Amino acid sequence: MILDSGVIITNEPQKTLESLLSFKTNELFTTIDTQGKEFILEHATKAIEKAFVATNVKNYIILIAPRFSDISQNRLLKIIEEPPKNKYFILITESKSSILSTIKSRLPITVLHENKNDEVLKLDIDNLNLAKVYEFVQENSRISSVECRILVEKIAKNVMQSGRYRVDESLLKVFADSIKALEVGSPTSFILNTVLLKVLAKATPKRILPL
Repeated sequence: MILDSGVIITNEPQKTLESLLSFKTNELFTTIDTQGKEFILEHATKAIEKAFVATNVKNYIILIAPRFSDISQNRLLKIIEEPPKNKYFILITESKSSILSTIKSRLPITVLHENKNDEVLKLDIDNLNLAKVYEFVQENSRISSVECRILVEKIAKNVMQSGRYRVDESLLKVFADSIKALEVGSPTSFILNTVLLKVLAKATPKRILPL
């Protein structure tokens, strides 16, 4: 098997890594695994440092994370586009939707397993009420901060597309602050509950069309 740079979408990152390692001959494999955390700027900087270490053989720099932050991807963009001699980048992640289009245009995407994070939001935003908020928060009470961030982003997107809510500066700030709060360890249930109640407070009355 001839390995090359690319993005692999899988919900079994360790098995995927083991599969890649099984094809190793005289190449080097440099792995940066976030251990289930988001790939951030710090990881990207470390990957770039590894890429500039000279080698006489191919060195595959394998980056493993459930999600890559936008900032980290932008940091990696130039070196992915113009890698040093004998350097190849393989990104292993769970969510295709979290990969920026600029990265997708430069690296081939291989989907081994679809991830639930790429599914459509299972919440009726247009008909949101307190009961649905409670049910949704309960169903997602044990998700990780990375999964919660994806849900918050999907909620924001659906709210802006709905037309039922007043999407003003204060509501946009709620979405942004929620992402920041998740990054410092705020409980996911609290974040989801706060976001959805703030959204509900911005609902406009439904118009009844005349007969």
